[in-house]
Amino acid sequence: MDSGSVYRTDADILAHLADDYEMHNNAVVPPIYMNTLHVRPKDKLDEPARFVYGRVSNPTTEVFERKVAALERAEVALAFGSGMAAMTSAILANVAHGDHIICVDHAYGPTRMFISDDLGKFGVSSTFVRGVELSDFEQALRPETKLIYLESPTSMMFELQDIRAVTALAKKHGIVTVIDNSLATPLYQRPLEMGVDLVCHTVSKYLGGHSDVIAGITAGNSEIMAKVRHVREFYGGILGPMEAWLATRGLRTLIVRLKAHCETAMEIARRLELHPAVSVVHYPGLESHPQHGLAKTQMTGFPSPLSFELHCGNSEAQEFVKRTKFFNVGPSWGGYESMISYPREESTLIRIHTGLEDIETLWLDLKASLDLIPN
Repeated sequence: MDSGSVYRTDADILAHLADDYEMHNNAVVPPIYMNTLHVRPKDKLDEPARFVYGRVSNPTTEVFERKVAALERAEVALAFGSGMAAMTSAILANVAHGDHIICVDHAYGPTRMFISDDLGKFGVSSTFVRGVELSDFEQALRPETKLIYLESPTSMMFELQDIRAVTALAKKHGIVTVIDNSLATPLYQRPLEMGVDLVCHTVSKYLGGHSDVIAGITAGNSEIMAKVRHVREFYGGILGPMEAWLATRGLRTLIVRLKAHCETAMEIARRLELHPAVSVVHYPGLESHPQHGLAKTQMTGFPSPLSFELHCGNSEAQEFVKRTKFFNVGPSWGGYESMISYPREESTLIRIHTGLEDIETLWLDLKASLDLIPN
């Protein structure tokens, strides 16, 4: 984090940190530097240059990075062209042929596939564990285990890992820990303060917040981030300036947006839990969630998405989704608009993201479709 910062709160960081008015001709919003390189004054060729080439760094991208680093209480943050680029770079920087990774079983699908399939082709083995108990990780440990990959809460089932306990175990064995913190965001969960080495986000979700930018970011201390920087520089994964500008714009309203998402998600989850067509709701903010107590020790807020299961068959669950009017079917979440998943074969598990629409509008839409499910 910027040690000389005068910004006391997250709101201050989002509004002003790294904007550097004098550097940008007193523009209230830092401009977009679309150039590929920065030339060097000939009388200063012996001095280190802050910016040289766009594959390595960019002033617009740095504004976004500095804000996220401050939010995560990290020394360094690096932005990438996608969330997958951020997460795969964090992993690649810390494993080699012959190493072993432990990953939570319900982690984001593409990340899981990268660990099991892509890294498997290069001699990196992996074990997937549910992760709700510390013993899950203890039993999966091997002498060659070099990295534990966490996602808390997980993407579909919203299960948690005990972050402090897992990181203590990892440090005891010299193992690097990486976490996907996209859902909670640094406003509601700070994994670095609980011992995690690297925290990653898909910026396309809450940090961007407007469904108009694909980006990712990884944060940690200077030593471990030097290895991540090496991967980004040589694999060419840096976030472009236009996308970085959009991501910074999204950050400006993160606090107010996230508060609204949380309030809506909590109310919808409570109402879903009471509807006779719903068998169970998976949402850590509910007292009925089996890990609610742990959630309160790790998280300070509970945004959407959430998931629930229905008292019906798969075909009826699919019809339920088709009848909704204010929920779009799509694979993402975290934007201003509400989203819903299409249940897979033989499943009635449905995930929703509650957007910024009116709570009553969203509930009446869900209820009208739920009420048509046969008893």
